[in-house]
Amino acid sequence: MAFTEQDQDQILVQGVSLDQIDQQINYFVHGFPFLNVIKAATIGDGIVRIEEDQIPAYIHRFDAAAHERDLVKFVPASGAATRMFKSLFAAMDGKSDKSVDEVFTRLTDFAFYEDLKAAMAAKGQDLDKAVAENERKTVLQFLLTDEGLEYGSLPKGLLKFHQYIDGPRTPVEEHLVEGAAYANSDGLVKIHFTVSPEHRDRFETLIDEQKADYEAWLGVTFDITFSEQKKSTDTISVNLDNSPFRNADGSLLFRPAGHGALIENLNDIQADIVFIKNIDNVVPDEIKEPTVTYKKVLAAVLLDAQQQIARIQGLLDSEEVSDGYLAEADELFRRTLFTLPPEGFEDLSKEEKVGYFRRKLDRPVRACGMVKNVGEPGGGPFWARNQDGSVSLQVVESAQIDLANPAQKAIFDEATHFNPVDLVCGLKDHNGRKYDLPAYRDPLTGFITAKSKDGKDLKAQELPGLWNGAMADWNTIFVEVPLITFNPVKTVNDLLRKEHQPA
Repeated sequence: MAFTEQDQDQILVQGVSLDQIDQQINYFVHGFPFLNVIKAATIGDGIVRIEEDQIPAYIHRFDAAAHERDLVKFVPASGAATRMFKSLFAAMDGKSDKSVDEVFTRLTDFAFYEDLKAAMAAKGQDLDKAVAENERKTVLQFLLTDEGLEYGSLPKGLLKFHQYIDGPRTPVEEHLVEGAAYANSDGLVKIHFTVSPEHRDRFETLIDEQKADYEAWLGVTFDITFSEQKKSTDTISVNLDNSPFRNADGSLLFRPAGHGALIENLNDIQADIVFIKNIDNVVPDEIKEPTVTYKKVLAAVLLDAQQQIARIQGLLDSEEVSDGYLAEADELFRRTLFTLPPEGFEDLSKEEKVGYFRRKLDRPVRACGMVKNVGEPGGGPFWARNQDGSVSLQVVESAQIDLANPAQKAIFDEATHFNPVDLVCGLKDHNGRKYDLPAYRDPLTGFITAKSKDGKDLKAQELPGLWNGAMADWNTIFVEVPLITFNPVKTVNDLLRKEHQPA
């Protein structure tokens, strides 16, 4: 692809190379291959179920190890709440539905009600009167636009989600409370939020205002950090004929490449164990206990796996590797790490087998919570064939599967669980050396999406997703977690569900 000198200067400022641009355009031209899924992961066949009577032992193992580990809670928090208010934006244009009726019928049940009332009063408007007189557009303007609360353009993390006796809480504050319960190493709680640059100041202000009060209440010290999606992870956009899309001024158009770009932010985290959870998946204090319990269970599963991996690595580093050692390595992969060797593995020499096991052991590790599928969108747990011929567990999005292929569609339909973005990650080996996370990404698991700019259609590209393609070459364990641990707020009406209301 030929670029002008001006283009090359722009690409340089963007922080990407011409080779990367050429590769991105190549993906636009040829597309991404579908992943070859072998079967759905189910209980007893890829998904571990921890029995109730075992849970206290798992919690004890994590609690005993926590003070020796550097823990971080990593929260992707840059997403705007625009889609959360989709129905309300439509109502501003006169297109109302039952969900909008519910919002106005139960307006006082929202944690932001008093803020909305105050914002309207400051401009000489009475919220209750406006509702009574069915002046919905006025109310929505104060809720959604910069005339009032700006909820339509703020990130979810800054919205008032839950009401308490001592006042409302945002998701950011809920993550502080939650983090203190499990991402706590001798009283130090590290939490990292990825935020958009235009809202970073508001996040920092919220933390500055609230941090001391939460520290006093919870008896911990918070170390709160922020990062933004790196410009170098943005991908180029193209026209429908795959030529570079240009803005009105002739410059190239780069777009953020989805949550997969955050693997770079995660790679900057210097920690032993990282808990990953989305910003909107928080609940009030009364029902936090199962979340805390299973976060510790997942972390204990991860620590157990790391211990077993280190033991086998020690055996394979022996001067003389016996057949028994190889059998133990094979057993670990089949029964704990759920990875099957490529076809023809039995015919390899001992040295080749040792090399394979060493490479497969020397990778980041993750334990992923899986909830029963109740029709929610999200990546599912599958056994899939990797580029090296091995078969392992993968979190797979529907777009990665060839649903036009009846056999693949049948496997997709057999999934019993899905991934609610509930991960505990081990970023270092047993010697404390941190892995370079982007090196374990499968670049062939990106996405092409249809977008538009200035009324013109274009194609955009997303990088491999953070918890699927970006972690495709990790050692992976799936653990069933209860559905109560998954309570995301996708629409404003979700805040009216009993899980998000005061008990």
